[in-house]
Amino acid sequence: MFNEEVKRLLNEQINKEFYSAYLYFDMANYYADQGLAGFENWFFIQSQEERDHALLFRQYLLDNGESVELLEIAAPNTKYENFKDPLVKAFEHEKLVTASINNIYEAAFKVKDFRTMQFLDWFIKEQGEEEKNAEDNIKKFELFAGDPKGLYMLDNEMKARVYTAPSLVL
Repeated sequence: MFNEEVKRLLNEQINKEFYSAYLYFDMANYYADQGLAGFENWFFIQSQEERDHALLFRQYLLDNGESVELLEIAAPNTKYENFKDPLVKAFEHEKLVTASINNIYEAAFKVKDFRTMQFLDWFIKEQGEEEKNAEDNIKKFELFAGDPKGLYMLDNEMKARVYTAPSLVL
């Protein structure tokens, strides 16, 4: 049986992960509208990954005899000013997700919930990768996208990304 605060935070994280999926789906749609199929692909796959993260939190709760409480998912309601804008917003968002997961870890640590801490270790590592990928996307955009040929090449690079299911074993 979980500490009530840890349980609440885990349930809230499910919502945050689904919101992340929704946000990245919105970004994929933006790039689709702009004719940048590679950027669209990159964010569509990111959306799939975030959905998978939500499902991992769900399964963790269920595997530990806890109920899952689904919360309302807010619409992204984001307008993008230029091609770089979603990249910057994605990086900012990943930092928020990292802070949220760290907050759950801290709550679990306070009550010596080592099982949850071990579960969250994968997400902590994953968030490091997520932030680096988001930051790398910005750096590549700044380096290459000022030239139409560079933007074309970067779009092609992003088109090569393929979906890989998470490797976390519960």
